[in-house]
Amino acid sequence: MSRNLFLRIVDEVKGHDMYFVQRADAMGRFGLSTLQKITAVFRMLAYGLPADATDEYVKIGESTAIESLKRFCRAVVEVFGEQYLRSPTPNDVARLRHIGEQRGFPRMLGSLDCMHWKWKNCPTAWAGQYAGRSGSPTIILEVVADYDLWIWHAYFGMPDTNNDINVLESSHLFSDLAAEPSHFWQKEVLHDIMTTCVILHNIIIENERDFNAPIQDDLEGPPPTVEMATDENQQFQEFLARDRRIKNKDAHFALSNALIDHLWENTRG
Repeated sequence: MSRNLFLRIVDEVKGHDMYFVQRADAMGRFGLSTLQKITAVFRMLAYGLPADATDEYVKIGESTAIESLKRFCRAVVEVFGEQYLRSPTPNDVARLRHIGEQRGFPRMLGSLDCMHWKWKNCPTAWAGQYAGRSGSPTIILEVVADYDLWIWHAYFGMPDTNNDINVLESSHLFSDLAAEPSHFWQKEVLHDIMTTCVILHNIIIENERDFNAPIQDDLEGPPPTVEMATDENQQFQEFLARDRRIKNKDAHFALSNALIDHLWENTRG
């Protein structure tokens, strides 16, 4: 992350939450600065540092570091969420499909994958709901990213996610306490942390895009041809149809073989 981008985020968060504004106490002594609090948060998010380890670098207490992390993540979601977590518009869909066709992947919007995030301090009563393939409680993050790694879809926090298929079936896409971030108790805090990481990822991607790269010639796609369904019954029927297609093994193997043949022909050409 560049210095200018970091300072932009600092200014936005400070303007949104007075907690990050440096203040003086009754004796006139100034407390922790904005940069101290937010630098501690970034070290915890980026490197997974325990909260008490930030004291060695920015001279900030353990409890203050934890409170700063919680409030920073909430502020980022509220300030940047609308812009950097937005769903693709019809024009975005048309552009992404156009780029996919030119790169040899017709009708492709992005790559879909899931990751398991270990929840060390998951409450015992919930451990069974979040038991993952490793045997320990995990929360799955489902993400769809496009060709330049911009995340268009993120789904996080659902219980009973023992494998990726469980996530797909339930996804909106088709419908020690003072340690690193994954050690918190509250699921809501973990959700804010993960959402903040997605937002910061998109902000960095936007800041570091190479607008001189050839792929940017496709920034303006053809006129959108996406028809948005408004009838609830039609939407439900389309959901059922997508669910059946996801589970159709014959269709899966047919599409896989067709993609292999398509890529082979393009490679030979």
